Parts: sequence; C-alpha cells; structure tokens
Amino acid sequence: MRTPTLEFWFEFASTYSYIAAEEIESKADAAGVEIIWRPFLLGPIFAGQGWRDSPFNLYPAKGAYMWRDMERLCRRKAIAWRKPSVFPRNGLLAARVATALDAAEQLPAFVRAVYRANFSSDLEISEPSVVKDILRSLSLDEEMIFGRANDDAAKRLLRERTDEAKRRGVFGAPSFFAKDELFWGGDRLEQALEALKE
Repeated sequence: MRTPTLEFWFEFASTYSYIAAEEIESKADAAGVEIIWRPFLLGPIFAGQGWRDSPFNLYPAKGAYMWRDMERLCRRKAIAWRKPSVFPRNGLLAARVATALDAAEQLPAFVRAVYRANFSSDLEISEPSVVKDILRSLSLDEEMIFGRANDDAAKRLLRERTDEAKRRGVFGAPSFFAKDELFWGGDRLEQALEALKE
C-alpha cells in the first residue's frame, strides 16, 4: 500500500511556517504520512494581489495580533522565539539553497535551521555567511551546494514551483496539499493529515 504524502509549501519569511516546520515531522510520522517539502516565494504571489509588503506590515492591527500570537504559540509549544528586528527578511537565498537540496535527507534540518536563525537568533538569512554556517553545521559542503543553488536550473525550479503554487491557489504560507486539496495556515496541519485518512 502506497504511503500517503502531504505537500508542505513554506516561505522562509513566514512566521507561522516556522512553527509548522518545527512540528510537521513528528505529526506526520505519527500519522504514517510522508512529507514533500516545497519552498516557494510569497513575494510574486503578494505582488499579484497588489501588495508590496507583508500583510502583517500593511495592516498594523493584524501585525500586532500576529506578533502576540507567535509569542503565545511558541511559549505553549516550547519553540524558541525572538521577534526579528527585520520583517519580513529576504528568504530568496535560503529558498534557492533549499531548492538545490530538494529531496536530500538533510533538507528538513536545513529548513528548521534557517527558520531558527531568523525567528530565534535574529540573524540575517539573506547573508551568504549565515546560510553557509548553517550548511556547515549540518556537515554539508557549502561551496558545492551554493554552486548548485546559484545555477540556472535551481533558480528556474524555484520560479516554476512559485508559479505552481500560484496556479494551485496558494495565497499564503504555510500551505498544505492533501490529495490535491489546499489547507492554509499552521492551524490546519492536523486537518490536512486527517484528510489523508479519509
């Protein structure tokens, strides 16, 4: 019998994607589900909606709620948290590296490390030195992976996946697909996993 799969679409600037990345493996393992990790870029999707910034910055009341919500959620879930001094940070480099890693065994650990750098250590994840330090901490060859990440093939694949996300109706992150049905938001992870049982 084929193992059910859950697509996890995430953007490195997304606060709620950080929490999802911390929780998804244990919850998917418990449900007997395989995860397909899909980095993409929200910028082009937001631009298509006429936004030049995160909606959390465009709508101050929404942003204030989100920051307080992140404090509460991370404390309740025992996830390290520090409000970043810059928001949203540019996640393009990290997304290209994640795309270059694609189905590699170390991809989940890389994703979590980038999120922790951004939302726990307040590091600038657009800086090559920060991303290279993360790769080294995972015993990965940073120069080889950077070469792959800056190759046209990886850049094209990231663009294609961002276009795919838009085409499939993704409008925010995190987003999950279970049997081609979209579930949006970290609080819908359990529902997406349940949908795979039906």
